[in-house]
Amino acid sequence: MAKSDAKLSNRDKPRPLRVGFLLIPGFALMSYASAIEPLRAANVLAGKSLYRWRHIAISGDAVPASNGVRIAADAGIADAGRLDIIVVCAGGNPREFDHPPTLAFLRKAARHGVRLGGVSAGPFVLAQAGLLDGYRCTVHWEHVPAFTETFPFLHLSRSLFEIDRDRFTCAGGIAALDMMHALIRIDHGAELASAVSDWFLQTEVRRGEAAQRLSPIERFGVHHPKLIATLTRMEKNIETPLGRAKLAALARLSVRQLERLFAAHLRTTIRRHYARMRLERARLLLRQTTLPIAEVAVATGFGSLASFSRAYRQQFGLSPTRERTMV
Repeated sequence: MAKSDAKLSNRDKPRPLRVGFLLIPGFALMSYASAIEPLRAANVLAGKSLYRWRHIAISGDAVPASNGVRIAADAGIADAGRLDIIVVCAGGNPREFDHPPTLAFLRKAARHGVRLGGVSAGPFVLAQAGLLDGYRCTVHWEHVPAFTETFPFLHLSRSLFEIDRDRFTCAGGIAALDMMHALIRIDHGAELASAVSDWFLQTEVRRGEAAQRLSPIERFGVHHPKLIATLTRMEKNIETPLGRAKLAALARLSVRQLERLFAAHLRTTIRRHYARMRLERARLLLRQTTLPIAEVAVATGFGSLASFSRAYRQQFGLSPTRERTMV
């Protein structure tokens, strides 16, 4: 081969994709590991460097994860260098994140055509930067109430992950493995993606539209179809709770029959169980949003702030105000 041909061959050789993992303090370690490890495996299995990555911090030279483990940063947002992909890793309480330079960094990357993704609470950061407008997206189910209250016009799904053009979002946890399978498949084909999944003993790769949470059968430990249907309706009607008579009518049961099902299978009443569902949603909103407490009360179906505060204290042993100050 002539020297000129060798130079041409090297120049045309595809370079590794440059990936930046933007680590937000308190990021979920499992989600981060599930996102980065498939890239390492892809390199090993392909026998060449398909991906190169660096860790980016918003400040300092090491970033603490949710469990206290610290990851050394290779760069800050001011000197991140050229990137093809940025994965925002976040966790904890996304409402507390307020760092305009980071949001500006992400917006600039988007203008330059960088593919942007987020895992766990990472989509919350992308949404804050206005980078999910017009895109399908998802977020961890724990953050859904806060996300929908903060960004009511975004196209949020309850799926494991969403890949929409140059945006990709993931609910977090081991679902990031499923998302990375899909991304590696897009970048380098199905054979390598399958090999990576096999490497991690992932005998079943889930599709993005798969549900995040266990079914009511598994979560509540019940199998009665009419009780399961009622519990699902209750979860979907938190802001405007359905009355006992309406729930019973929808289940084609009498109120007495439905109460017997709750007593036999859940050891509680309809009202108590529904109240607990609504108060647990309220707790998430108090911890993850800056909504006024009165608006949290309305969003969880309470007619007055006084009744909400009374029920909250009875359920959790502290007032809504105290809950928010403890976060």
